[in-house]
Amino acid sequence: MAEEVKKQRPAPDPNSAKMRLRKIAADAYSDAIEAKKRGELVGWCSSNFPVEIPETLGLTVCYPENQAAGIAARGGGERMCSEAESEGYSNDICAYARISLAYMKLKSAPEQDMPLPDYVLCANNICNCMIKWYENIAKELNIPMIMIDIPFNPDYEVSEAEIDYIEAQMWDAIHQLEKITGHKWSDEKFRQVQQISGRASKAWLDATATARYVPSPFNGFDLLNHMAVMVTARGKEEAAEAMDKLNSEYEENHLNGTSTFHAEEKYRIMFEGIACWPWLRVTSTGLKGRGINMVTTIYADAFGFIYKDFRDMCRAYAEVPNCMNIEHARDKRVRLCKDNHVEGLLVHTNRSCKLWSGFMPEMSRQIGKECNIPVVSFDGDQADPRNFSEAQYDTRVQGLMEIMDTNKEAK
Repeated sequence: MAEEVKKQRPAPDPNSAKMRLRKIAADAYSDAIEAKKRGELVGWCSSNFPVEIPETLGLTVCYPENQAAGIAARGGGERMCSEAESEGYSNDICAYARISLAYMKLKSAPEQDMPLPDYVLCANNICNCMIKWYENIAKELNIPMIMIDIPFNPDYEVSEAEIDYIEAQMWDAIHQLEKITGHKWSDEKFRQVQQISGRASKAWLDATATARYVPSPFNGFDLLNHMAVMVTARGKEEAAEAMDKLNSEYEENHLNGTSTFHAEEKYRIMFEGIACWPWLRVTSTGLKGRGINMVTTIYADAFGFIYKDFRDMCRAYAEVPNCMNIEHARDKRVRLCKDNHVEGLLVHTNRSCKLWSGFMPEMSRQIGKECNIPVVSFDGDQADPRNFSEAQYDTRVQGLMEIMDTNKEAK
């Protein structure tokens, strides 16, 4: 009997956008570990704190949210959450926070290590849980916490008064960091970082916008992996180059009739909410197996910042999705649905993210009505695998597919 010959997958192209982005994301951790070994101060930074500030100052920072997502995606979420709960933290708080607080105690995780901080940088334009999470880290480790309060905006546009308030805090944060680290601010360096950040952001938003093509040149779950670089390295030249490459690859896919969605694209949906990192494969294959491509999500576009100067940067950071009023947030999502020919909306009711999940029933109702598309939700969690039911997810996705199928037949 002839031996069965296994097909060998071709080695990935090291110059592809995917491999470049993967390396940048990995280097963010290894570079921070090496910086710590050299005796440099390393900070922990919330994902929507202005990355331009530490980048301009030449500081090394890590992102606990990214680390928590990585730990959860590699199977460590439940272990780390349980560790935090054993210390008295409620299992009702954000799973990212629980993983981070557990890591602060354990100082190591086989899924993803990063150095402990010498200071923490926090902005609450994501949620107010961030404040207590970072306060606890600062108190337990006896290190400085630098806080920028970017309040929820009840109006559609960001007012000049709000920009004044944020700008004063940003300069105060810069002066505090100068004292803590000894690094000095340079307006010229900031303009360079601004240019690079703007280039990376534009390329990223252009790449996500190629979902306007039918079929889409990419699988939307790719965005959930690639966006890590937009969080950690948006102001670095290599990130801008990689995002340019990603956009060009997606455009080439469209011209060649190819896609990273390796199935027939029968349906196109928007995914609302943070990914279920412990169940990423399950949530992805549950869609792909039915020919459903998640072509867009506000979660990815949220990390593209376009602005013209320092003051305009203050406005941009006050316009992240969780910081704006429901009408503005709705209109952004409606635009994504219409621009990208979305046929259904799948909403992650995320136990960890109370703010996001709290306003979604009304917002998703308005989106469904405005875009004339069905809306289905499922229960889950961004990092704690105990809060997700594979059976429920499968049933909800099946129901969404059936409604979209009926709508297509009616047309």
